[in-house]
Amino acid sequence: VQLVESGGGLVQAGGSLRLSCVVSGSIFSINTGSWYRQAPGKQRELVAAIATGGSTNYADSVKGRFAISMDSAKNTVYLQMDSLKPEDTDVYYCNVLIYDLEYWGQGTQVTVSS
Repeated sequence: VQLVESGGGLVQAGGSLRLSCVVSGSIFSINTGSWYRQAPGKQRELVAAIATGGSTNYADSVKGRFAISMDSAKNTVYLQMDSLKPEDTDVYYCNVLIYDLEYWGQGTQVTVSS
């Protein structure tokens, strides 16, 4: 199973980015898709998660600004990030749970300038 993330980059405060995570390999279905972020020297933290039934969970710091979605037909997890703030600057990692096995992407840098 491989996870390939894209969509990171440099954006001004107030701007938007959309992260994508394409999952490939011997997959029947993704049970849970999540996005985490991590700054240097800090613990990785959960940003948003989505289950196959559609239920979602968000960190308080991103509620109302970020939206996670999953396209099961494309085995892709998305993170729409709006109203970005400088404090959202981090490396963002995709995580999926497939048959109780956990997989991580390589990370994509998001930088928000003030």
